[in-house]
Amino acid sequence: MNAVAEPVAAPAAEAGDEASRRRRIGEVILEARNISLRFGGVKALTDISFDVREHEVRAIIGPNGAGKSSMLNCINGVYQPQEGQISFRGKTFSHMNSRQVAEMGIARTFQNLALFKGMSVLDNIMSGRNLKMKTNIFQQAIRWGAAEREETAHREFVERIIDFLEIQAYRKTPVGRLPYGLQKRVDLGRALAMEPQVLLLDEPMAGMNVEEKQDMSRFILDVNDEYGTTIVLIEHDMGVVMDISDRVVVLDYGKKIGDGTPDEVRRNPEVISAYLGTSH
Repeated sequence: MNAVAEPVAAPAAEAGDEASRRRRIGEVILEARNISLRFGGVKALTDISFDVREHEVRAIIGPNGAGKSSMLNCINGVYQPQEGQISFRGKTFSHMNSRQVAEMGIARTFQNLALFKGMSVLDNIMSGRNLKMKTNIFQQAIRWGAAEREETAHREFVERIIDFLEIQAYRKTPVGRLPYGLQKRVDLGRALAMEPQVLLLDEPMAGMNVEEKQDMSRFILDVNDEYGTTIVLIEHDMGVVMDISDRVVVLDYGKKIGDGTPDEVRRNPEVISAYLGTSH
């Protein structure tokens, strides 16, 4: 039986140690080139290009309807752009479904939770191990031999994620009974269970209070630091974006109007006019 790999832990940077995190950023791992997406006569994205470097936190911001979620949907195979290509670790693809993208090492959380509300926290996160299962459905059903050993290994892996996200007390609780902020944490855990190289987060803090946002920000940075996972996130809270992101790309009406470090984006006149509204 193939052994289940444990996440490779890198030394965690101190909270707020931005310089330490930036030193770990590597070469380009993901690149979108000239992406255009149309729904009938409506242009959702027009000639969008940007790259993502290994181990960085890359934010995509913009007003409602700017095309942010559409961009993530193109990256993870939900939408097929009419023009342009996406490259991941040197492999270029323009027509690939979500499962194929996941098998390459790209995982995704969604703005609207798609958890199994009647299932426990443990079982929801276990569902993220589906692509890692080597035994067939019949073997899994009778839980015998290799299937039993495999399930035990996957369950141990999931238990470590539960500990990491500090939701041990809820591991047997049906997800539908949890507060919204904890459900978001479970959603993150399910994506982490796929052991992604790149994690796409679609508004991970939407609907959260200040304390929940602080917790989620900490977990995102910990995932980036300790698991070495590259993060691409959409988020409306500009305080959060500017605090945790290494680089930011700005969309407006499906076009790119800014790209750079948080400080560069803050000073971009076009971004200020279209989105931020004021310069500090």
